[in-house]
Amino acid sequence: MNVAVYGQRVTKQNSAYFMEFLGVLKDFGWNPIIQKDLKETLVKKIGLSENTDEFSSHSDFTSGIDLSFSIGGDGTFIKNIKYVRDSGVPVLGINTGRLGFLANIGREHIQEAMDMVNRKQYVHQKRSLIRVETEDNLFGDDNIALNEITLQKRDTSSMITVHASLEGKYLNSYWADGLIVATPSGSTAYSLSCGGPIITPGCQVHILTPISPHNLNVRPMVVPDHMPIKLSVEGRSRRYLVSLDGHSMSIRQGEEVIVQKADYMINVIKFEENNFLDTIRNKMNWGIDNRNRK
Repeated sequence: MNVAVYGQRVTKQNSAYFMEFLGVLKDFGWNPIIQKDLKETLVKKIGLSENTDEFSSHSDFTSGIDLSFSIGGDGTFIKNIKYVRDSGVPVLGINTGRLGFLANIGREHIQEAMDMVNRKQYVHQKRSLIRVETEDNLFGDDNIALNEITLQKRDTSSMITVHASLEGKYLNSYWADGLIVATPSGSTAYSLSCGGPIITPGCQVHILTPISPHNLNVRPMVVPDHMPIKLSVEGRSRRYLVSLDGHSMSIRQGEEVIVQKADYMINVIKFEENNFLDTIRNKMNWGIDNRNRK
């Protein structure tokens, strides 16, 4: 079986995990196909063979790759999705960072998780994405986000006004630092830090969350994801930022941004005993009372 491996950083602290992971692949007789930049780093730092197969584009996923592994944090997982795209290749995230909602397999459970993958004791959890369209086609064919699109001001100047319409009908004008449109996956990311709700995967919704709104009666809103959302910005500046999962481009005042659900979904590998509810409860320390701890 051919498995793609993606990671962004190889440090003294996590190099051992890469070695352990590649060792497990060898034991299973699986063929690793490593992202080009990562391969070059692993050749230098852990002595990986230069003959190891590599990938460098999403077109490499259209045939010949059975699974994709992301080794890092949620940011690494999201960047890996840029390669996977609509190939249907399932993805598993191994967390070598801190929090990890998407990459939620702990470093200490690599062997256990890989054994379960080898025995096919997992399910595919569907994760929706959002697609953005701009007048100047700013993002080209890389116009997909797993977490969110954000429309916001470029600097620390005065607040902006984001006009929003839902399925062609005027919704609201947000006086704020910006507006987030998030997927259920993105509900535990930037949207959450701005007061947005947590949405379980599988819900067919988008979340509109204002960033530091001026009006206190403006609250996050959950809408069906089949409804296109049209946004535009006005303010004192001539240009603003539109971001897809942290990848930002400059946009003109008044230029329309159309946000829709992507026409494909990502298959995320999940184990029965490692569900979303357990993840958010453990990651966010729900139910833990520290008042009596010394």
